[in-house]
Amino acid sequence: MPTILIVDDEKPTRDVMARILSSKYECLTAPDAAAALKILAEKKDVALLVTDYRMPGDNGVELIKKAKALSPSISCILITAYGEIELAVEAMKDGADDFLVKPITDIAQLEMRVAKAIKTNSLEKKVVELETRLQEKADLAGFTGSSPAMEKVYALIKKAAPSDANVLIEGPSGSGKEVAARAIHAASRRAAGPFVAVECSALPSTLLETELFGSIKGAYTDARDRAGCFETANGGTIFLDEIGEIDASVQVKLLRVLETRTFQRVGETKDRHSDFRLVTATNKDLAKLVAEGKFREDLFYRLNVIDLRLPPLKDRPGDVALLAAKFLKEFASQNANAVTGIDAAAMAALERYPWPGNVRQLKNAIEKMVVLSSGGKLTLDDVPIEIRDFSPPDATSAPLPSPPSPVPSSLKDAERESILAAIRDSAGNITRAAAKLGISRRTIQRKLKAWGLS
Repeated sequence: MPTILIVDDEKPTRDVMARILSSKYECLTAPDAAAALKILAEKKDVALLVTDYRMPGDNGVELIKKAKALSPSISCILITAYGEIELAVEAMKDGADDFLVKPITDIAQLEMRVAKAIKTNSLEKKVVELETRLQEKADLAGFTGSSPAMEKVYALIKKAAPSDANVLIEGPSGSGKEVAARAIHAASRRAAGPFVAVECSALPSTLLETELFGSIKGAYTDARDRAGCFETANGGTIFLDEIGEIDASVQVKLLRVLETRTFQRVGETKDRHSDFRLVTATNKDLAKLVAEGKFREDLFYRLNVIDLRLPPLKDRPGDVALLAAKFLKEFASQNANAVTGIDAAAMAALERYPWPGNVRQLKNAIEKMVVLSSGGKLTLDDVPIEIRDFSPPDATSAPLPSPPSPVPSSLKDAERESILAAIRDSAGNITRAAAKLGISRRTIQRKLKAWGLS
């Protein structure tokens, strides 16, 4: 049962609120900020702080700042008088997650706002727990994720890394194939050596051959003496991305390198030797290309000693929240932006989206959200519209209502926000939204009509 701390200098007010909420939550009370901070210091699992603004000593905004310093994941609701709404909006920028306007007469709305804040706290705690678990995987450089699909990837990397066996990484674009290659290198005995990455699809065959094997002066117009990537990777790892794009002539030369560990620079007749570990990657089905005669079968078997398959992001439940938190922290630091987190509604939209571009697309979306944000918590309004308005294939084709204001100024606005959020979370299905809210389908339809929404 989540714990709520209610802070108000008027005992009847805090006692009534505690009595209302005690059926679903463990409720603690305090008369002022000093007493509240003492409770927070002793009890680390408080999920929600509900505090009045005007109190003796520190006011509610100052208490929220100190509470967030003690427990960054705690959710906070500020209670303020009607004439202080502008102050409450400013408090949202200082860490408050929501605010209520006195007098609070609608018990259902109070319970809904508290439940929403508790959900936000649970989400943020989940991210913290996942980040802690990931510290155990510090040797897998660059990876973020704790889903069962990724646990299998981690296990295979740990087994494969100590050997010198060739590794073929398969996975859709944006799934992190180079990250996997670097993790293999970092966990291998070659970690102190060079990691050389080549994007095979970016170069025509003549330039790719020079890039891989090097050249000597006079081999062709403007040719000069230069080492290729196999030579540069001596003592380390060479990573050939999109290996399925190389043509037949380069495939033959690559096969010879793998068989003899020797090669010749373009225009040269003497053999050179290199001690390298080969990791390749592709977003194509190489076995199918072999069957179609587009890729050498003998080379395929040379490359595919260990087959590592990376799952698409849509098959990694739970990892979206963790990746989003990681990218948010990264881009907020790079852009000197005071973004403090992602609220529950925005995170729900991110987790609902199928991410056809995988981790790369998610990273780009978070960067856009951070750069365009004015600070504080990212909300549903910050989520790119194509992600925010996405509906699963089985959902109604009707457009979802526009997202509500992240700062409702009254309990009526809060009711509107609650209903629209439930519709979005139910992918536009009114019946499911009504069941989630505990009201009738007809009630939602009547409300939407009153708001001018279809």
